[in-house]
Amino acid sequence: MNLISLHLGQLKPYQQYYTSKVKESLMAALSFTHNHQPSDNRRGGSHNHRHGPIVEEIEGLIKVFNDGCVERPPIVPTVSATVHPSAKVTAFDIKLSNDTWARAYIPDAAAFSPSVTLPLLVYFHGGGFCVGSAAWSCYHDFLTDLAVTARCVIVSVNYRLAPEHRLPAAYDDGVNVVSWLMKQGSNGGYSWVSKCDLSNLFLAGDSAGANIAYQVALKITNTSKNLKGVILIHPFFGGEARTFSEKQQQSKSSALTLSASDTYWRLALPRGASRDHPWCNPLVSSSARLPTTMVFMAEFDILKDRNMEMCKVMRSHGKRVEGIIHGGVGHAFHILDKSSVSRDRIHDMMYRLRNFIHP
Repeated sequence: MNLISLHLGQLKPYQQYYTSKVKESLMAALSFTHNHQPSDNRRGGSHNHRHGPIVEEIEGLIKVFNDGCVERPPIVPTVSATVHPSAKVTAFDIKLSNDTWARAYIPDAAAFSPSVTLPLLVYFHGGGFCVGSAAWSCYHDFLTDLAVTARCVIVSVNYRLAPEHRLPAAYDDGVNVVSWLMKQGSNGGYSWVSKCDLSNLFLAGDSAGANIAYQVALKITNTSKNLKGVILIHPFFGGEARTFSEKQQQSKSSALTLSASDTYWRLALPRGASRDHPWCNPLVSSSARLPTTMVFMAEFDILKDRNMEMCKVMRSHGKRVEGIIHGGVGHAFHILDKSSVSRDRIHDMMYRLRNFIHP
């Protein structure tokens, strides 16, 4: 049965209040003024004497120089896998290759109970394929809470970033992590994998990470019967034709702007590809192979209309899709926004995730 459920809340005039100075700085860097034009991200006039002119820039997040050098200011603190004793989670990092690693979160209910296994959720962080880390404090905090609330083991993937590693590098990393986990389960590898119910695998991510989860799902659906569902939080997709929300929803209460989005795609897609490339615009190809999918959307997100259309197309292929629109919040609010409005929506998101994983 096709399912779309809307959680709009009270759509009142909305103001953001950030209690963390770090989050204030991040939102300032992620957001642009309404008058900021897409071409302004190409800062050819700026110059570094060592690396030459800046050819692409998203202010405060990434600079790409003419010689190929890339700078990413440390705008979000990275943290170790340490968690507070009250968190009821064990966390640790796993080196998977020279290029990729992951951070695992195991609820104490499974960590200290030999007979208990929990569903496995493989998570991909956001950041336009170009920035972000599994060690960013905002992701570490969110996934620590999610592991307990949703009662699942979480493996958060630190994949290769563009433009040094353009797509499909991140997709390949995702497929390799899933394959590695399944191999460990079948050959009795790492003992912590025994805490995972590998027959209940879920892929999830936010923004660009949701795009990665989607593409990895497409790659493994035909070969893995273990994949039970895909969770897309504000999935980062695009297209040459603009949607209404992309043209109109340039709200200061949302982190992603159209100019930043265009820059990310220029840096992430294969050189010469347009935004109608199927990795950017999945509506140009069939999405019928995906398993049951949950899509979270945000009222003030420029991607809202594109995400709603994606739900419609997926349902037209006979797939069960649950779509949730959270009112009064913007793109990636679950990691960037600590306001009371956002906290209510995060609470709702986590419990919906738990019910999706444990139907």
